[in-house]
Amino acid sequence: MRLYNTLTRTKEEFKPMVEGHVKMYACGPTVYNYFHLGNARPFVTFDTLRRYLEYRGYDVEFCQNFTDIDDKMINRANEEGVTVKDIADRFIKEYYVDADGLNCKRPTYQPRATESIDAIIGLVQSLMDKGYAYVIEGDGVYYDVTKFKDYGKLSHYKLEDLVAGGGERKASYEGKKNPGDFAVWKFKKEGEPSWDSPWGEGRPGWHIECSAMIKKYLGDTIDIHGGGQDLIFPHHENEIAQSEAANGCPFANCWVHNAFVNVDGEKMSKSLGNFFTIRDIVKHFPYQVIRFFILSGHYRMPINFSDELLRSAQNGLDRIVTCANNLRFVIGKNSGDGSEDELLLSQIKTAGDEFIKVMDDDLNTADAITVIFNLVRDINTAVASGKVSDDALKAALDKLVELTGVLGIETEAEDDGIPSEIMELVEQRTAAKKNKDYAEADRIRDLITSKGYSVKDTPQGPQVEKL
Repeated sequence: MRLYNTLTRTKEEFKPMVEGHVKMYACGPTVYNYFHLGNARPFVTFDTLRRYLEYRGYDVEFCQNFTDIDDKMINRANEEGVTVKDIADRFIKEYYVDADGLNCKRPTYQPRATESIDAIIGLVQSLMDKGYAYVIEGDGVYYDVTKFKDYGKLSHYKLEDLVAGGGERKASYEGKKNPGDFAVWKFKKEGEPSWDSPWGEGRPGWHIECSAMIKKYLGDTIDIHGGGQDLIFPHHENEIAQSEAANGCPFANCWVHNAFVNVDGEKMSKSLGNFFTIRDIVKHFPYQVIRFFILSGHYRMPINFSDELLRSAQNGLDRIVTCANNLRFVIGKNSGDGSEDELLLSQIKTAGDEFIKVMDDDLNTADAITVIFNLVRDINTAVASGKVSDDALKAALDKLVELTGVLGIETEAEDDGIPSEIMELVEQRTAAKKNKDYAEADRIRDLITSKGYSVKDTPQGPQVEKL
């Protein structure tokens, strides 16, 4: 498998440190609100990367954190008159509603930053001991970016060209040695949660949280670190600086970043006010459609959000689900002689090989979906021919479920149990057609449609689906 490594700006053959075992980390949400489509893209992307690595036989240790202490958390808690923990508890619960809806598998580890305070303090202490950090009285402990000779190697910025955007404070802040220096420990302010430390009561800086949780749960060096491209600088750049300075070894061997979700050509974000929460979108489109929409574009390419594109994704997903359910309906009622089995089995093998080929090429889910569409076309043709055996159709269904499953796409239609009332009407319609009472058959068909179901005549009998 080849992955595009942001660090080297090239596609590289992926080789984990330990054969057959992958250590992967992806930055998780700051839990002060429902997450939006821009947040969902990395969640789905790295869930899919994990699924594909497992499909290819790797044992994956996957860690994704919750940032449950920062300025946004504190501000929301103060606005509502509750504790920061109350806010975190509420939105972590809501996170799981949406993440489960998007069919994101639970990570191996999903720690809160506040559960790793000891690890954070230990990492800051190491930076202090090695001369990479210094104290600004009354403010906090800061990392000196000039002490790390490789600072800028991920973002490819030159240190001398960087401005104050690398830190949480203005360049003119008194006591800061360099404009890009950033806080690793912030001293307590009135009304803020705090923890004891060797430098005084306070709370962690944002960047140090991920470095500490990676060290605690995955070790000093990991195989893959992922996140949205907006995190390359300063967040991931600062993680590298902290971790490599403290641990004395490479931090992450491969850096994978997904591109933005755009609305009218601009990045979707809370700061721009053009974001749509997943909770808002599912009022109009199912979770599975949102996941399918995200995966329909290559993860390194921007995707544009619109109702039209989501409707297109829904149509594409429906096409796949309909094919799978048609197979489930036909198998067991099929009377094909098997004369076209060899062709379908060859097409199934080709689909499997092509799927791996495109996914091995930098997780190309867009082309993988094209492979699945081609398989759906071949399956539909085979079913229509009436010359394929049940065994071949079962193989086709198995492969379709297998490939969609790697993408986290479910092929079973939601709530496909047909009420007995509808089935009784279907039987009455069948009897009417047998008696050549076509007017009555049409009336019953219209009645079935009015109740939210469709009935289609097939060589294997009437097929009923929910509209």
